[in-house]
Amino acid sequence: MTEAHYPVPWTEAQRGRLKALLADDDLLQRTFAHEEARDRAFRDAERELVQKERERLARFRAEVRRPSLCRLQEALSAALREQGFLQVATPTLMNRSLLARMGIDDTHPLSRQIYWVDGDKCLRPMLAPHLYVVLKDLLRLLPHPVRIFEIGSCFRKESQGHQHAGEFTMLNLVEMGLDPARREEHFRRWTSLVMETAAITNYRLESAPSEVYEQTLDVMAGDPPVEVASGAFGPHPLDGAWKIRVPWVGVGFGLERLIMAAENRPGLARAGRSLIYLDGISLHV
Repeated sequence: MTEAHYPVPWTEAQRGRLKALLADDDLLQRTFAHEEARDRAFRDAERELVQKERERLARFRAEVRRPSLCRLQEALSAALREQGFLQVATPTLMNRSLLARMGIDDTHPLSRQIYWVDGDKCLRPMLAPHLYVVLKDLLRLLPHPVRIFEIGSCFRKESQGHQHAGEFTMLNLVEMGLDPARREEHFRRWTSLVMETAAITNYRLESAPSEVYEQTLDVMAGDPPVEVASGAFGPHPLDGAWKIRVPWVGVGFGLERLIMAAENRPGLARAGRSLIYLDGISLHV
């Protein structure tokens, strides 16, 4: 057989299949002298990777039985309740009027990412508007400070690669009515609690612009670093729509991103809700 005069890479279909089976970069970058060698190597590599996925599935069935996403939700809920946070559960459907109170109208950049169910309701793109509604009453009914959190699905029309998904899981924690001089201290305290619970020790805080809150304090983790959380302090101009005037601190964490950072998973698809992966294990084997 005549060898090619240039390296022959994987075909697009072969590369996609190998990536789906968690091939490492060295394997994905391999090139070959001719197509026959490439196709033979692909069959061998696919067979080996399929076997590894089957072994991972067997271990999951025998030992784990619950995806990381479920385990993390349970661990975070327990850790926050232990610190006096009340867990709340708000509707998945959100009224247009609540988004408007957050400054999100038809001209806002986020409006293009919203899944509208009808003219007045959408699948919630964030938890904050509903938490504002709940906090307005809790601040009236309970002694301060008031600490609450929610863990639930949010939905956005995302198209920015493997670090985004149309459905993702958020943890939002909020502490309202605290000493304003201790807001950053409490931000760091609650951030540390969540990151420790998620088994992430290497992270940093970074100031960043926000389409909703104007400025946030983000939590960066993983290699390469990715934003896993975003926090804000109040009083904030948005508070006026709910007649809230007390100092507060809030942080929103993406649970799939926490799993990506903690377990070095190559994207949200393997960390979140899926029909083709079970705890990051491919079922197409």
